[in-house]
This record gives sequence, C-alpha cells and structure tokens, in this order.
Amino acid sequence: MSFTSFAFFAFLAAVLCCYYAVPLRFRWIVLLAASTAFYLLSSPKTFLFLLFTAVVTFYGGRYIGTQNQAHKQYLKAHSELTRDEKKQLKADVQKKKRRMVALILLLNFGILAAVKYFRALFAAFGIEGVFNLGGLIPLGISFYTFQTAAYIIDLYRGKIEADRSLPRFLLFISFFPQIIQGPIARYDQLAAQLYEGHRFSYTHFAHGAQLILWGCFKKLVIADRAAVLVNQVFDHYQDYQGTVILLALLFYSIQIYGDFSGGIDIARGAAQMAGIDMADNFRRPYFSDSISEFWRRWHMSLSFWCRDYIFYSISLSKTFGKAGKSLRRVLGDRVGKLFPVIVAQMATFLTIGIWHGAEFKYIAYGLYNGGIIILGLLLEPYLKKTVSVLHIDETGIGWRVFRILRTFCLIVLGRVFPISVSFSAAIYELGSVFAGSGTVPLSEQFLSLGLSAADYAVILAGCVLWFVISYRQERGIQIRQSLDQKPLPLRWGAYLGLSALILVLGMYGPGYDAASFIYRGF
Repeated sequence: MSFTSFAFFAFLAAVLCCYYAVPLRFRWIVLLAASTAFYLLSSPKTFLFLLFTAVVTFYGGRYIGTQNQAHKQYLKAHSELTRDEKKQLKADVQKKKRRMVALILLLNFGILAAVKYFRALFAAFGIEGVFNLGGLIPLGISFYTFQTAAYIIDLYRGKIEADRSLPRFLLFISFFPQIIQGPIARYDQLAAQLYEGHRFSYTHFAHGAQLILWGCFKKLVIADRAAVLVNQVFDHYQDYQGTVILLALLFYSIQIYGDFSGGIDIARGAAQMAGIDMADNFRRPYFSDSISEFWRRWHMSLSFWCRDYIFYSISLSKTFGKAGKSLRRVLGDRVGKLFPVIVAQMATFLTIGIWHGAEFKYIAYGLYNGGIIILGLLLEPYLKKTVSVLHIDETGIGWRVFRILRTFCLIVLGRVFPISVSFSAAIYELGSVFAGSGTVPLSEQFLSLGLSAADYAVILAGCVLWFVISYRQERGIQIRQSLDQKPLPLRWGAYLGLSALILVLGMYGPGYDAASFIYRGF
C-alpha cells in the first residue's frame, strides 16, 4: 500500500476515526490492529518474519531486564559486599547478558542477511536457488531489524526497562507509518507515545496534514518527475556522456531527497495526526558544509544509530585505543591518535553502504563517503594552514557558500554508485563525466531525455519553492507555527493551492508506480 495512493489515505482516515472513537486506554490496540492490517495488506507472505523478530527480541529482552533487576536487588540486599566482589558480580551478570544479546543479534541479523544479502552473494556465483526464500524480502526488514537491535543493546547498557507486553512491543516495531522507510525509532523516544492514548488536538492534526501535503508535493511533483530523466539516462548509460551524466546525477540528487524526505514527511504527518511525534530524519542536508555534517543531517536515524552502536563502540574501545598508542611510534602521533576514529569511521560507513544493498556498488558508496571524511581528518592541519596563509575569513558568508557548494558537488558525484546498475557502470559514468561532454551538445539532447520544457520548468519552480522554505527553516523560522498565525483565508489558500499543484502536476497515469519509493527497497 503506497503512501501516495487513495487506498492509504482512506486507510489512514479509517484508523484515525477508530483511534479517536475508542477510550484512551484502548487506543494503542487500534494502532496495533491497524499496523498488523497494513503489513498483511502490503506484504502478507512475510508477516511471520516480523512476528519472529518481535517474539525473539521481546523474550530475550525480558531475560536481560530480569538480569538487570536481579543485579540491582542483590546489591541492595548485600550492602556489605566489597568493591572487588561487586566488580566480579557485575562481570558475571554482564557475561550472561552479552550471551543473550549476541544470540538475539545473530538471529535477527541472520534473517536479514539470509533474505537480503546471502541471496545476492550466491546469485553472483550463479547459485540463485540458495537462500532465495521464494524471492521475498520482508517489508521494512532493514528498519525493524536495526530498531530491535537498538532496543536490545540499550537494555544491555541499562538505558531502558524491558517491555512487559508482547502485543505492545509488536506495535513498537510494526507501527504502520514507519514500517516502509523509517525513521529507525528508539524505544525510549517512541514506545510510550504509542502505548498511551492521545486526545484529539487540532494543532497536531493540522500540522500532520500539512506534513503529508508537503511530502506528497516533494514526492509526486518533483521527485517522480525528475525520476523520468534519471531512469532514461542510467538505464541506457552507454548512450550518454559527460554533461548528460552529470545532469542526471544532479536530478538524481533532487529525486532521492524529494522521494525519501517526502515519504518521511507523510509518515511523520500520519503519526502526528494521532498525536505521536516521530523523530525527524532530515535537517536540510544540502546546506551542509562538510560530508560529516551531511550525514548528521541526512537519514539521521540511521546515521545516529551507526554513531551510537558502531562508531562509539569502536572509537572508545580500549583495544583500539591501545592499538593507536602502539601505532604512534610507526605512523606518528597524529595518525596514531586518530587510528580508533579512522577505524570507527570506516566501519560506520561500511555499515551504511551494506545497509543500502548487497552489491559492491553500495559498499563503494560507503567507502567513498567514509574515505572523504577520513581524508579530511588527516589533512585538517594542512587545510587550516592554507586557509590562514590565504587570509580567508572563515566566518564570512563567501567561505560558507563555497564549502556548501563543494560538499554538494561531492555528494552529487558520490550518488553515481547507488544509482548505477553496477559498480563497473558507475566507474564508466564517472570516467565519462571527467572525459568531457561528447560530440552532441547538451542543448540538442535536453528534450530527448523524457522530459518536456514544461517538466523542466515545474522541477525548477518546485525546487525554488523548496529552497525558499528550507532556507527560512535554516534561519530558525518555524514554518508551520508561522502559518498558524496567518489569517484563516490565507492559510486555507495555501493548503488548497498546494493541493491543486499536487493534483494538476503530480505524476500519475499509465506506467506510473506510486509505490516505488526508493527507500522502500532497503
């Protein structure tokens, strides 16, 4: 069931009517029923995968929670224990918990690997039948697997208490607005909101509807229109060279941002209409002035997941800290000091690359981004010295704009890996970009890429509107709160105007697949 289909909006309307019709204490049951129905309607053959992950994680979590409680109670009852005895007791408890965490992670990530990665690996060797599982990939498996991993690790660390209701926990990992493409929620941020009933709030309802409308505009008017050119070029990449490939990469950067952030807006808007605030997944990433900042603003729930459970675990570990000290004698103080950070960055971006898919082009995408960040860390003293020698004002707007444009160009070029049909195709396309534009001028190819002059005008106008709103948000202006202060006719004029643009300019008709959100496949 696509987020931009009439069926979804009819489904959402029915869910909201039921949600606000029942008593507060039963409203979580409405959400659970709706989430189960949504999953069964969208991917009925793979529901058992989701259920298995929920059951394994729930009961494993109960075991870890019991160990945490027993440890605390034992310490209270035996205040006479020495420091060494307490230390030994903690080590014994941690060992038991680690075994359970390892088992749960092995089971859950093992399923993810079997259905998503092993199949591709064996297919590469011509053995398609192994781990094929009927060719099915459970809906949202990457998202709910990472979400349950965060839950079990947070339990192990003692940050949260174990959930005591399996149906409620199933709701936490299957909540229908987020199951298709996230965001990857944390238990302590979302679970309580799902379990408690919310009273109707006009502000929440209106703000949620606004988010849905804005998400549909980005998806249907901008992203899906840009996709026509992107698909034409990268499906027939050998027919194009130089500037056309670069133009297609630019359009893909527009498409994927509009597609993914639009889908997230619809998801967050649907939840907000029920009074539930899900974590934001984007914070105007194309305003970033470095690759590292870009990843703090793009797909934030995945980036922060990797930071909290991979980057910190490696960079702060005693093992890599000792290795860094040993390497100082060989590679110098700076590189030795940075060694744990370098390893952590590379592991983080390898994970991000592999999360996107099983092919080497996704691994290359992760290595590309991680490599640029690591190179920046290593060259930082020399870059600062160069800036000082050239007397560049680092606080000036010119330097800021230069850094933003430089980062954007690096991001656009890096997009060649995930969009290309293969890694070798990506290398061919990059070579074509740097080799030149070919013999046919871009002006003669412009209208042969699947879009009319009117389509280009719509994309340009849509991007200008998008940029203006994003820029105002970057300046600290709360768009929706600001709109609340406007006169009623002006507010409704904005709503109806945007709705009209979506209905008139949205990509519909034969051959159009509104269900094909890019990140639905991840």
